[in-house]
Amino acid sequence: MGTYTNRYANFVDSNNVAMTVPFITLPTKSSDKYAVYTIGKSRLDKMSLSFYGDPYQGWVIMLANPEFSKETDITDGAMLCIPYPLTQTMSDYNDAMNLHIKLYGNQ
Repeated sequence: MGTYTNRYANFVDSNNVAMTVPFITLPTKSSDKYAVYTIGKSRLDKMSLSFYGDPYQGWVIMLANPEFSKETDITDGAMLCIPYPLTQTMSDYNDAMNLHIKLYGNQ
């Protein structure tokens, strides 16, 4: 099974209080995959397990589908973009997050 990525690590203050994590838009790649979301059957953890081999990356799928703010907003039959491969996607995410921190700080 995969490893959990703590995307909150850079956004904890000196009192160990979590700050708001900025929204990062993931670039579309020609290697991305697509899957139909079926209410009552699909779940992001299951999709993550199917495409990435671990259930912990549902948040990555949400970042690639910004038209939905949370999983319960995903409509039946929606075609979701699955950023693929995960290693490149995580590199893209980390690059974008580092740029955000450089420009705005981690506040």
